[in-house]
Amino acid sequence: MAGQGTRAPRTPVGALGAPPLLLLLLLLCAALSPDSVGAAGRDYYELLGVGRDATTRQIRQAFKKLALTIHPDKNPGDASSHEKFLQVNRAYEVLKDEDLRKKYDKYGEKGLDQAGGGRYESWNYYRYDFGIYDDDSEIITLDTGDFEAAVNSGEIWFINFYSPRCSHCHQLAPTWREFAREMDGIIRIGAVNCGDNHHLCRRKGINSYPSLYIFSAGQKAEKFHGERAKDHLVTFSMRFVKTGVTQLRQGDVFKEMEGAFARGLGWLITFCADTGDCLERRTRQKLASMLDGLVRVGWMDCSAQPQLCQSFQVTGGATALFPPGSAADREGDVLWLSSLDSREIYARVLRHLPDLELLTADNFHLKLARHRWLISFTFGERGPGADEYKKLRAFLRDDHIQVGRLDCLVDSQLCRSMYVHKACVAVFKGLGVHDFEIHHGKDAIYNIVAFARDSVRAHVTTLRPDNFPSDRKEPWLVDFFAPWCPPCRALLPELRKASIRLAGRVRFGTLDCTVHLDLCSTYNIEAYPTTVIFNGSSVHEYEGQQSADGILEFVQDLVNPSVVVLDPSSFAEKVTGLGQGEMWAIDFYAPWCGPCQALLPEWRRMARMLSGQVLVGSVDCQRFQSFCQGQNVRSYPEIRLYSAGGRTGYRHTTYNGWQRDAHTLRTWALSALPRASLDLTPSSFRSLLLEGHDPWVVDFYAPWCGPCQRFAPDFEVLARVLKGEVRAGKIDCQAHGQTCQSAGIATYPTVRLYEADRNGNRRPNGGENIDSRDANVIADVIRQRLRRSSGRLRDRKDEL
Repeated sequence: MAGQGTRAPRTPVGALGAPPLLLLLLLLCAALSPDSVGAAGRDYYELLGVGRDATTRQIRQAFKKLALTIHPDKNPGDASSHEKFLQVNRAYEVLKDEDLRKKYDKYGEKGLDQAGGGRYESWNYYRYDFGIYDDDSEIITLDTGDFEAAVNSGEIWFINFYSPRCSHCHQLAPTWREFAREMDGIIRIGAVNCGDNHHLCRRKGINSYPSLYIFSAGQKAEKFHGERAKDHLVTFSMRFVKTGVTQLRQGDVFKEMEGAFARGLGWLITFCADTGDCLERRTRQKLASMLDGLVRVGWMDCSAQPQLCQSFQVTGGATALFPPGSAADREGDVLWLSSLDSREIYARVLRHLPDLELLTADNFHLKLARHRWLISFTFGERGPGADEYKKLRAFLRDDHIQVGRLDCLVDSQLCRSMYVHKACVAVFKGLGVHDFEIHHGKDAIYNIVAFARDSVRAHVTTLRPDNFPSDRKEPWLVDFFAPWCPPCRALLPELRKASIRLAGRVRFGTLDCTVHLDLCSTYNIEAYPTTVIFNGSSVHEYEGQQSADGILEFVQDLVNPSVVVLDPSSFAEKVTGLGQGEMWAIDFYAPWCGPCQALLPEWRRMARMLSGQVLVGSVDCQRFQSFCQGQNVRSYPEIRLYSAGGRTGYRHTTYNGWQRDAHTLRTWALSALPRASLDLTPSSFRSLLLEGHDPWVVDFYAPWCGPCQRFAPDFEVLARVLKGEVRAGKIDCQAHGQTCQSAGIATYPTVRLYEADRNGNRRPNGGENIDSRDANVIADVIRQRLRRSSGRLRDRKDEL
């Protein structure tokens, strides 16, 4: 949306005219290639030196490296350094933003607003203030695309929302790094750069920096208000760590151990004595958190209970892992650990735990027929992170999702039948082997856990040639994507949300175009992500906001279209043949035009708001280029309002406002309609309303009142909706203060209903206030009151 004081951008036809079809196809295809070149210069990815699959963090790191080298402050003798840096800055501004990045990937520079990237900071800013935590391995930098997955994973997250311009944020940075090292493994430590993720921070209510919030499963996020010192941060965060360390004593030790063994949990026990080594209290607590759900952690005081320790064949300080069913006197049952380092112990314990259940082609179909599974597809030797996957069983146990693995080198035919060609993770939803969804997010446990929980509740299916809905009667939303494309990965969670809200009405599927290139080519998919709705023989491409709400709106609009898609023939029939009192609002657009894409969802929303008042249409000027030129359309989007009159039988006005949101456009369109309400004066208020017999609805307002201004078009809609049933009037309480005072008006706007009165003796302060600003709601209330009054009148007549 254009900001205050900045005219909403339009793409001039002369400057970026709708490209010929061949050139357009070349540009769109180039958007898929790492070597593609933008219309006005070098490819943005190439400028920054990153791949098309680069994360926001990698893009920020690459830009910072370039900024420190080519910034004009560092090259005072180079006259071209300013222009060079502007290009790099523009590339960064586009690629760090998911929506702009998607438009660039799809349409190249033609799909972008030409403004932006023209301002940049000093060299010192990029050196000292930019991307504070991007290079810290202990701190996980979260962006819009993976924030929700992180905080909904079930792990505890302590997140620092900061701004690069905030001096207090920089003062905190060394402490936050030290704190992250201290808590590594116990909880997750994250950071969100609100300079790059301002929408996310605003949505989370962040209004000061740094803001430190802890997120714990099932609880409301809690803000840290204490002193920003390491010890205070540790004390605060440990309040949320629910895992405990058990002191094992003579009376209950074996009962405790057997209870854990029965649940499939082993015991990590440190024995503390006068000799030898045992784990210190903080290390025990750390391990209890790191191994939560896998192993119980306990300790014994061998100085106080020497006989108990001797029964475990321990005479001095030591640490050991006791797997389920193990016995101290059986050789090889117990894993003795010589290290005192929590990370080393954690790694050894994970290696010693049983691996994920190995499924084979012989039992795969049977196992997946009735239960929900998360399957890790591997190809022979697994990487060093494979042991981390053992934690998935503990995280997903309460979700009733079983965890297993399949070796595709052994069962290659089975993997090929599911088009699994590389290591991945997939969720099977309990409906057999054909209903599954492949994970395309970060290969991190917290991300996989969040994906699994979302996927089993959602209704999104990974599509293949054998289940692609090309001839299905029910509507399908298909997302054509590439796993390396960050905007594609950001869209996937939104598809899951939308599938839940549209369950039973639309089916959802995703198609990986890197695997099914031929199928994507069949449907002319030339950029990612491309979202298409197949509804019988109709195919509709989604161009709106990449969110669950945007998709929901689009589907609802398909079922009950609010915008009429016009071509030259229908334009001549419907628009140029306007009847008296009819009016059309028309959007002339080009699909590759960035401002046009931004307008689309607002235009649909406006159309629904104008239903019954103004007809709303759109014309694709890429398809009908000569027609638009004949209509003298000079830039995109061109928004016009057509009404009857003029030499040709119709006339139009063009919208040149600052903003293009649905409410502003609706107000503009309604302002062109003839007034349906009457401006009342003290004299007409007395003669027409107080002494009259008709029912009236009155808007008492003040010209300086913002809510009054926003309500004004709704009152006009109300007046037209109730025309013939109720008269509508407006009173300016600034000009006619005594009239409003006599009516007892205390706030603006006030909407009041004066019902019919056969005696013509209504009082100014009579009537009923209606507490709503929605025209349809007010109309319903008024009709209900009038029916009730009519019913009472009939009852009196019957009594007489």
